[in-house]
Order: sequence, then structure tokens, then C-alpha cells
Amino acid sequence: MDIQPITTTETVTADRPWLLSVHGSGMNKTITLDLSKFTSGTHYTPAANGLPNRLKSGLPLAKVTASGLYAPYTSGATDGTEVFMGLLDTETAFNTGSTKIGAAMRVHGDVRTSKLPVAFTVPAAASRRDQILFS
Repeated sequence: MDIQPITTTETVTADRPWLLSVHGSGMNKTITLDLSKFTSGTHYTPAANGLPNRLKSGLPLAKVTASGLYAPYTSGATDGTEVFMGLLDTETAFNTGSTKIGAAMRVHGDVRTSKLPVAFTVPAAASRRDQILFS
């Protein structure tokens, strides 16, 4: 039996076609995501070929009032996720079975709505807590 440790390295380039400029990158907010609120195939790419699950960058996020954790923005909800807070700034990997993960949320900048990974209608100002300019 061989019990030698194996170390691997993976280089990943950020793919954010929705980002029009790096303006606002220094204003990202550190948050904790509630992974139970995200859907495989819609919000993240499931683990395959030795790669972990990966949340898509640019996902619209909101804060769940009861837990204080972040989840996908959902227009018309009543649990806090109806208030848009920002976008997941970078692709974020997580292990199957994880329930929470730290992430960076973009709250300021210039974004092309049509390039976001999910359909998104920018909510009215009363339902937003960000400083993102959508075009």
C-alpha cells in the first residue's frame, strides 16, 4: 500500500466577461454563502474530471435575513433575498457536502447585464444596496 502524499497545482484565469472595467475591485465585500440555496447547473458547475464544484462569477446575490448568509437574489421573495446586494466577483470552488463558503461580493463597478451567468433584471433602487452601474 502506498500512502505517499500527492501535491497538485492548478492555474486558473478569472473569466468575467460581464465586468466592463476593474473599477470598484478594491471595494469588494467578504461574505459567507449558504450553499444550500444554490442550484447545480444553474448557479454552479458540478464537480467533474477531478475539479471541484464551481460557483459562477457574476451571480446576483442577496442576504438571507434569518441567517445573515448570502444566497442568490430572488425577485419577489420575502426572506431578504428580494433585496439585491451585489455580484459574486470570482468563480468560487467548493467541496461536495460543504454548507457554507467564504466569497468576495462586488458592490461597486461597471457591469454588462447581458453577460451575467443567469438572467437578471436590475431591480428598482428601493430593492438595491449596491453601487453597480449596469448597461
